[in-house]
Amino acid sequence: MAIELTSENFDAEVLNSKIPVLVDFWAPWCGPCKMLGPIIEQLAAEYNGKVKIGKVNVDNERELALKYNVSSIPSLKFFRNGTVANEAVGLMPADRIREMIDN
Repeated sequence: MAIELTSENFDAEVLNSKIPVLVDFWAPWCGPCKMLGPIIEQLAAEYNGKVKIGKVNVDNERELALKYNVSSIPSLKFFRNGTVANEAVGLMPADRIREMIDN
């Protein structure tokens, strides 16, 4: 299951994580975000223990969205060792997200 990320736990869960982290910046009113949701949950189960997967609700966490230059959602950012190693914007199939994670 994807972790709910907030400004309170972002540093501990993402920036200080020992394993890579995929972060989905989303909002409940966003149609493509809703369509991406089940894919994110599937990948969270698939990569459990290898890659941490979390979600940031941009309506509740505007400061995090601004800090990471999220101007369109859904926006995926892949963190490795506390920095953004890869990113993508928009609805995409699971295979494309897997490629982002595996590279």
